[in-house]
Amino acid sequence: MQLSKYKEYHDKVVSSCSQVIVGKGKQISLMLTCFVCSGHILLEDIPGTGKTMLLRAFAKTIGGKFRRIQITPDLLPSDLTGINFYNQKSGEFEFRPGPLFSNVVLADEINRATPRTQSSLLEAMEERQITVDGKTSRLEEPFLVMATQNPLESYGTFPLPDAQIDRFFMKISLGYMTREQEKRVLKRPDSSQVLIDRLEQVVSPEDTEYVRRAYVEVKMSDEVLDYLLNIIEGTRQESNFASGVSTRGAIALYKAAQVTAAFRGREYVIPEDIKDMAPHVLLHRISNGNGLTSASAAKHLNQIIEQVKVPLEEL
Repeated sequence: MQLSKYKEYHDKVVSSCSQVIVGKGKQISLMLTCFVCSGHILLEDIPGTGKTMLLRAFAKTIGGKFRRIQITPDLLPSDLTGINFYNQKSGEFEFRPGPLFSNVVLADEINRATPRTQSSLLEAMEERQITVDGKTSRLEEPFLVMATQNPLESYGTFPLPDAQIDRFFMKISLGYMTREQEKRVLKRPDSSQVLIDRLEQVVSPEDTEYVRRAYVEVKMSDEVLDYLLNIIEGTRQESNFASGVSTRGAIALYKAAQVTAAFRGREYVIPEDIKDMAPHVLLHRISNGNGLTSASAAKHLNQIIEQVKVPLEEL
């Protein structure tokens, strides 16, 4: 395993995207971790924080095709997957691919789609394939979907069920910039669109294929794995939660810790890797009970993480 490739890959992508998205290096790094793990992102944030610009910059940086889908209640599954249309010149039906046949897809306000359309999108995310009129087509790799939700406005929405939210690898939020960061953005002579157009591909397809494949070689000792599982079991035993983290969530945290260790130049996972990734990978997988708010759930999760004994403290 070539660890130098991981740090180089991480630094190139984060540096390139940071030319457009100011002050969000941590969120870009989290998105990159999710991308390497072949996962998808649920981004819950208010409008106007740079979600579209971030995805466009990321796609340009890795050399992938980008599509943005504005989700509306009248959107049909075929609007995402594509349709077979009759070509009068050839006298045959031809398949016209939908926007999901891209490398980086932004599904803006996914909770405005009807459950049927949500299901078609999530199926493509999970199976990496689309079936139209009995014909199955594989989606291109790499494939990343970032679905957004507006936490402030719920009118005319169809909330995602917990079983579907669990299929997102990670949940992140961009949030507001600091005053100094926002001042830098306002004083920029060029618009974000111009800056994105100037971005160049900084990593090769071979580099992308390698980092998405080789991270599984990162080792995790039994003691550190027990630490991970203790956190998972803690969420299942917490009385304030209606239900804890699923096995899918435990697998996601395992993979995220492996990639984080590789980005930090190690061939082995330490508890800090797990601790840093746990809130982003686990929080959205917890079913809140007793009228618990998201902020309160995050507080309880952090308490669980802090209370679990770190195995290496005694060494």
